[in-house]
Amino acid sequence: MASSKFQAFYNHPAGPKTIHFWAPTFKWALNIANVVDISTKPAETVSYPQQAVLACSGLIWAKYSTVITPKNWNLFGVSIVMFATASYQISRKFQVSLDGRCV
Repeated sequence: MASSKFQAFYNHPAGPKTIHFWAPTFKWALNIANVVDISTKPAETVSYPQQAVLACSGLIWAKYSTVITPKNWNLFGVSIVMFATASYQISRKFQVSLDGRCV
């Protein structure tokens, strides 16, 4: 039973034998870096352009992953998380800029 599920996953059109699996898998590194930055990097040093590109890219690729065949749920998941982490980084930077002006 377990081997047939593994074989189905392994032989899937978006499985580990294709770039459709590995590209989103390695894209998780960007999300990990963003999460580490949240806890270690001061909000003042966050780059608006970089985080905006990550957020927009996350939305675009999340949409794309649902309209292609085969549907790539790994790409969808990493893209949604990328949008969320980048949006949070932007909100941190925005909050710091508001706090500085409202004194």
